[in-house]
Amino acid sequence: MKRTQNKVAESRKTLPIAIGYGTAIWILAGLFHQQWWIQFACFALAVGTMTELDNHNALMRIYSRMVPVTFICLSCCACFLFPSMSGAIFQLCFIASLYTLFLSYQDRQSTGWTFYTFLLLGLGSVAQPQALWLVLVYWLLMGFTIYSLSWRTFCASVLGVLCPYWFMVAWILFGNDGDFTPFISHLEAVVSYTLPADYASVGLPTMVFAGLTVVLTLVGSLHFVHNSFRDKIRTRQLYYSLMLLFGTATVVLAIKPQHSDVMLRVMIATGSPLIGHFIALTATRLTNILFYIILTAVGLLTAINLWMPSSVF
Repeated sequence: MKRTQNKVAESRKTLPIAIGYGTAIWILAGLFHQQWWIQFACFALAVGTMTELDNHNALMRIYSRMVPVTFICLSCCACFLFPSMSGAIFQLCFIASLYTLFLSYQDRQSTGWTFYTFLLLGLGSVAQPQALWLVLVYWLLMGFTIYSLSWRTFCASVLGVLCPYWFMVAWILFGNDGDFTPFISHLEAVVSYTLPADYASVGLPTMVFAGLTVVLTLVGSLHFVHNSFRDKIRTRQLYYSLMLLFGTATVVLAIKPQHSDVMLRVMIATGSPLIGHFIALTATRLTNILFYIILTAVGLLTAINLWMPSSVF
């Protein structure tokens, strides 16, 4: 007899229900009143991209939609991120860049996919300049987990990142009367650093959500590492890539909490597959109890975050 967590994880109704749930949370948070149409469109496209990322890379050994479902639930739990248009654009670009990055697995001649990967990352950095920090992490992934790093792909990655900024410089020269102040300010945001870490810039809901995401992803990561022999080598390397990205975002969030709008979105996107993997591929009495605890914690935190800043109530 299947346990509740397995019935939910393997049901074909789970994703449509989660999509309806996510839409309802957006409406309650103020979708119509605040006119968050661009943010919601980016969220919807991000869900679709997460689904395709899961499908194309066979992140689950069984039929399950827990990767996009977990992404929806975590995103709605952090409904305080909804108003940020730049954050929504960055997250969509980041998830799309993950998709194209994984397409270049073990292909050192994949200059095309590498260019698109870093082009998307560069576009995300136009919206949120801190995205440029991920360029170094992507190079590490290409060298040690994706196995696609070569001189050709490295040059393609540099061209991909720079491409959006060529257009930005052209706009400054011809559309902004040569005023480079916005461009300089944009670059300064990448290298600026303040000590000590400014935890006063983030609220308690942000810190609680970050803590919950770290705990759940840590549980999912430990479960995956312990059972990774059951997965194909390619799948292992993709999950290790997600772990490295999640760990990087967590460290950056701890050092620079004022950039939570960027780092939390990276944590949601990279933590969702690990959490979904744990829920879908465990079937003990203890994990079933933990599943109920996770649902309760996410539901309560969503309700609290929805109630506190909501313009509806």
